[in-house]
This record gives sequence, structure tokens and C-alpha cells, in this order.
Amino acid sequence: MATDIKHYPCYIDGEWVESSSGAKFDVENPANEEVWATVPDCTVDDVQKALASSQAAQLAWQNTPAIERGRWLMKIVEALKPKRDHFAKLLVQEQGKTLPEAYGEFDDTLNYLTYSAEAARRIEGNIFPSDQANEQLWIQKVPYGVTLGLCAYNYPLALIGRKIGPALVTGNTMILKAHEATPVTASEFCKVVEEVGLPKGVINLISGKGIETSAALVKSPTTRLISLTGSTPAGKAIFKAAADNVAGLVLELGGKANFIVLNDADLDKAVEAAVISRYANSGQVCICNELVLVEEGIAEEFTRRVVERTKQITYGDPMADFNMGPSVTGASISRIHKLLEDSVAMGAKVEVGGGRPEGAEFEKGHWYKPTVVSGVKRDMPLAAQEIFGPIMPIITVKNYEEALDICNDREDALSSYIFTQNVKTIFHAINHMQVGTVFVNKMICGYIQGYHSGHKTSGTGGEDGVYGIENYLQKRAIYFSYD
Repeated sequence: MATDIKHYPCYIDGEWVESSSGAKFDVENPANEEVWATVPDCTVDDVQKALASSQAAQLAWQNTPAIERGRWLMKIVEALKPKRDHFAKLLVQEQGKTLPEAYGEFDDTLNYLTYSAEAARRIEGNIFPSDQANEQLWIQKVPYGVTLGLCAYNYPLALIGRKIGPALVTGNTMILKAHEATPVTASEFCKVVEEVGLPKGVINLISGKGIETSAALVKSPTTRLISLTGSTPAGKAIFKAAADNVAGLVLELGGKANFIVLNDADLDKAVEAAVISRYANSGQVCICNELVLVEEGIAEEFTRRVVERTKQITYGDPMADFNMGPSVTGASISRIHKLLEDSVAMGAKVEVGGGRPEGAEFEKGHWYKPTVVSGVKRDMPLAAQEIFGPIMPIITVKNYEEALDICNDREDALSSYIFTQNVKTIFHAINHMQVGTVFVNKMICGYIQGYHSGHKTSGTGGEDGVYGIENYLQKRAIYFSYD
């Protein structure tokens, strides 16, 4: 039975608007490929209106006391709270994550916004001694101005909270550009923005399927800072496109987290962490366990136990009681299956899973079985490329040194895991892993007060915590003579 199709407009200058061309594009449910919504396919003219609105609103917003800006964020939080069920079910329909995962994403969004609101009184500057009498030297923190939030499809709501919280509390305005696969959540979020009466232009929303709208936003001299959560190729393109205007960048890009398990690891803990950290959100988390590197003394037992645990992962209608839903797009499923096929052709072995599930309920939708692959070598596609899906490749290594070499030999460097009881090895890993985050004897997590950043090609800048808020502020030096 076809789903009723509802239209979700964009939000520019405090008004609900359509594309100036009248164009729309479809949004499908990843679980069954049914089109259930449409959104405007905005033009460059629409982008210019959003930029002008954001710029017009920014100075007044900057000069609003920080504590008032924080109170506006808390108004959004309070308005969101009664809509928990609505947004969770919306996320399931649009993104495909399970209902418990969707509730978790909603709660994280409130935490992101609340943390930023509470930081309003903690924006700090400095006073340094002057070289002259009757003078002071101040370092003041000031906003960039108009900022751009480009959100990925894996967390359509949480990434909004993660970006607008620090942007707004520090005095910036922000234009949101949702991913074309998951634009509806952003439109519904802006209904809450309108409901609380946030001054027009402080938040604007653009949707668009082609690259033209994103390019116009990124290349505009009005845009002074760009925050992207997305792939490494997208980040590199934005880095280049923003160069002419020397815009600030907060780029959280792709990575391939290595999950190192040594002979002395707590196997119960490591196995559970490996599975949860791989199949969370159907493997569509940038810090997911992307490649297991297990020491040869325990490789056979670890693999057997991981396979047994993976077989317990249930999948199906994400609104029902299952552990895993579909991937967001069909293209991602085709891509990861090709990585699997090419790796098997090179000698890898599928231990469990390895394709689309059987059954009438899986004939439509972007489904892929939880998969474990053994016998992987570091030059195979499953090891070399980011998967971003429910496939767990396993490499057997001789020792910790080989695992560390594989980890550091990559161009990307977002996160890594290590499971061992050896304190000396733990501190060596902390000091030598060339990544932004190290998980020690711990499964995937992310705390609001932490810092989420990548090294090398996994990004620049970062998000969350006090350091994430700092990335939305510039420093201004003031030499003040009162002689």
C-alpha cells in the first residue's frame, strides 16, 4: 500500500518557501523504497536569499547577550521534548535506523543543544600584561558571522543539534543544508524554530539534490565558516571551494577505525564491543569498528565467537523489535557488496552474511545482512576502503606492532580501538596511534563533553565540548591605552 506523500518546505527568513523554480525531489523510506515525502529542490537564487537573511540577522544576534542566546536554545529544547515520539518515528521512516536508535538520537540532540546553551556564560577571553604603562592587552572571542551547517545522512537530527548549538550560542547565524537523502527531519526541526519565535534569519534551511546549491553556499563570500559532517572526498572538495574566501572550516570526515584485539584482551568484552561497534546504525557511523586486527594467538577463537554473536543480530522493519535496520541508500549497498566480492576474489572468506536477506519483506529496501569476513589482507578493498555498512572484515596480525603499522599507514585517521590488559601497551598506543580518538577496552561511544575530531584526511577542527565551541569563535586582539 502506497504511503501518502507529504511535502516539506524550506525555511528562509522566517518564512516557509518553495524552490523559486518550483522543482521538488522525492524522499524514500529506506526499508521499502516507498516515496513518502517531497522537498524543494532549491536554486542558486534561493541560496542567495538565505545568505542575505543570515547576514542581515547576524550582527543583532551577535550583540544579543550570550546568556540570552543560550536561553533561545533552551526554548528549542523545551519545545522539542514533547515531540520525542514524533521525531523518533520520523527518523525511522527517513533514515532507517531502529526505533530505539532513533530515540537515542533524539535524546542526544537535546544534550547537544543543552550543553551549548549552558556554555553561554563560559565563553572566555584573556587579559595579558602590556609592554607599556597605562595599557591593557585583551584577547576577545568573536563569532565568524554567517556559518553553514552541512549534515550527513546517518544522524539527520543529532547533527543539527551538534552544529547549531555551538554556532548560535557563540553569536553566529547558520544556514542548514540537509543531506538530500534525509531532508525532512530538518524541515520539521525548523517548525520548532518557528514555534519558539527565534528571530528570523538566525536559522535558515535550504534543501537541494544537485551540487549547485551546496556549491553556491560554500563559495559565497558571505559564508565565513563551514561545518561539514561527510565523506573525505566531499571534505576535500569543500576545502578547495572555500579557499578563495579563506573561510573557516570544521570538517568531520570519513575514517576507518581499526579495532585491535591482542592476546591478553578480555575476549567477552572485546567480542561484544566488536559487534556492537560494527553494526550500530547498520554500520553507518564514522567511528564504527571498520577493520578488526586480531593477534594470531586468539584469532581463531575470537573470529568464532564474533560470528556466533553476529548471528544473534536481528534485522527487519526498523519500527519493530529488531537490532538493525536498512542502510540509507541503495548506492551504498551496491558499493559495499562490490568491496566484498572483490575481496573474496582475492582470497577472503565470508563467515556469515554476505548479501541481501532472503524473504518477501526484503525484496524492497536497502537491506544487507550483518556480515563477517575472515582471511582479509591489508591490500584488499574491504581493508583499504571505508565500508560504512554492516560488514566486519578481520585481519590476523602477528603482534601489536603490525597492528599499529596498519593503523598508522592510512591517510585517514579518525579513531581506533584497542583491547589489551597491558598498561605499557595501552600508553604506547595512546602516544603512537595517529588518530583523533582512541577507545581503550571500550565499545563505541561519544560524550557531549568530549571532542570529536579527525587527524590527517579525516578532517580539521572538530565538534563537541569546550573545544568544539571554540571552533565557532575567532580571536580579536585589542591594544587599549588609557593614558
